[in-house]
Amino acid sequence: MKLGMPDHDFGKMENHLEVIAKSYDRSVDLGRKGIDIYTNLPEYITNDPDYSTFQKCRAEGDDSSSGRKDIRDYLSPATDMKFIDLGCCLNLMFNGYDNWPSLYHGVDISNETINLLHEFIAKKNLHIGSLFCGSVHKTPFEDSSFDIGACIGVFEYFKRSFVEKVLIEAYRIMKPCGQFVLDAPNNENSMRRFMNLIEEYMGRPVRFDISPHEFEDILQNYFDIDKKDELNDVAMIQYFLRRKK
Repeated sequence: MKLGMPDHDFGKMENHLEVIAKSYDRSVDLGRKGIDIYTNLPEYITNDPDYSTFQKCRAEGDDSSSGRKDIRDYLSPATDMKFIDLGCCLNLMFNGYDNWPSLYHGVDISNETINLLHEFIAKKNLHIGSLFCGSVHKTPFEDSSFDIGACIGVFEYFKRSFVEKVLIEAYRIMKPCGQFVLDAPNNENSMRRFMNLIEEYMGRPVRFDISPHEFEDILQNYFDIDKKDELNDVAMIQYFLRRKK
């Protein structure tokens, strides 16, 4: 299914998704070997004037917007809820999602990420809903499946056309009025340039081409915005949303 995309555009998108997947596969492989991918960065990054801000952010543990207490406080996970984590990365391992009482479902394009999560789940004897290796714009779930959800650290890699497909999919699988948290790059923030350098060095080309105002216009076709937080140290805006009825 090509979702209305011309053949050449669909092919480019498939290639780009593969590039992103391979980059995260490599990160997991290095992590298994005890190698921190953020050490031994090239001089053009470590000599950058914004590098010190980036270092401070990592030292304080603020480099992962997935682990913010605000997310749990807003979503208020409970035992009778199903939670979908789109672009889940290793949130279940490192950001406390394994302690949430809601039933966890994760989607990620990196096969190595999904494999590592399966190992973690088996080791911790966790009960979850499911893990799916694939793109977040096309998931296997039925309409209105989830009470709460998140999509953190995904949109920076994609242009407007794909971003909207992800939002349509999130709208489809969330229940009416279901609460959802996502973030998007703030291209008007000066730190964004540096964060893009990091991502591209990691082999993850940044494609996001939408201003905050334009992004919010798109968002409001599918979700009501309860609040938003500007995370200036990582040049992202985090949105706290309710799925429209």
